[in-house]
Amino acid sequence: MIPLVKPFIPPREVLMPALEAILYSGYIAEGEPVYEFERQFADYIQNPNVLALHSGTDALHLALLLCGVEKGDEVISTAMTAEPTNTSIVMTGAKVVWADVDKANGLIDPVSVRACITKKTKAIIVVHYAGMVCDLDAFGEISREFKIPVIEDAAHALGAEYKGHPIGSNSPYTIFSLQAIKHMTTVDGGFLTFREPANLPRARKMRWFGLDKGKSRLENDITEVGFKYAMNNVNATIGLEQMKFVRAIVEKYKSNGSFYDSNLRGIDGVQLVTYSNNTHPSYWLYTMKVEKRDEFISALQARGIMASPLHHRNDLHSIFKDSKKELPNLNEFYSQLIHIPCGWWVSDENRQYIVDAIKKGW
Repeated sequence: MIPLVKPFIPPREVLMPALEAILYSGYIAEGEPVYEFERQFADYIQNPNVLALHSGTDALHLALLLCGVEKGDEVISTAMTAEPTNTSIVMTGAKVVWADVDKANGLIDPVSVRACITKKTKAIIVVHYAGMVCDLDAFGEISREFKIPVIEDAAHALGAEYKGHPIGSNSPYTIFSLQAIKHMTTVDGGFLTFREPANLPRARKMRWFGLDKGKSRLENDITEVGFKYAMNNVNATIGLEQMKFVRAIVEKYKSNGSFYDSNLRGIDGVQLVTYSNNTHPSYWLYTMKVEKRDEFISALQARGIMASPLHHRNDLHSIFKDSKKELPNLNEFYSQLIHIPCGWWVSDENRQYIVDAIKKGW
């Protein structure tokens, strides 16, 4: 079976000596490996303002707090995402307000977002779902017009591009996930990136109980509640070894995605998604719409290929019952949504086999 997702782990002879060295170094909490990982990741996304964290969820929570989100506020978001995007909002005490999606690609729709804005709106989360980049031209205009910060959830979008530059520095805050099955994994981990460097010092304290790691405990004075959100040296060491491979790995996703874009066009029952202007996806999942989805999944499974919609639309969870509303575009998109294997493990031979399998029908 060709899997839909699969973690890339560096070769044993590369990773294990580095892990053994850090595990027996006497220092496995947040330290120099974390800071070196931050420097290398900053170089990769072309933005020096980065903070390594224990997870992408931690990064979302901190971003919301840095936006001033608190109980009684509203945050506009999308139900077409993994659950932590929106449970992070609930953690602040704010209300999730659903915007509808663009039914051509499932990404949060700027027109719908405009209609959701109220005096209580404190932030807008845009999700670069499956590696597709949202309409950042439109969201930039909305942010400037209403003076509402945008948080980019790029958990799926490492290596994706906007106006020829990597995602990670356009909006006030962007989050990345290094969870098990993402483009790059550190087993678990995440990054929060900032457009403005002035926001970094406060965020650094917030990731470690409100303490300043540059001072001894005896010299510290906690002035704001912080959290245990720091990345440790073990996860960072895995990340440093992954950085040796990340460009090639992400490029393989992009190569496979572009191949599908060219070779799945015009097939009966298949509708390809559209991509936002000035963007290039990183294809964490290859996304398309199909007729008779259950039959499509069964037919591909019989041919040794995994296919799935993967994510459960968030508005169906009971925890979000107070946010319930009609989302007609999401209804249409989600009923036809499907993902097929696209990652680093999909060889040129595999991807041609997948295309041929789809052309045989279902």
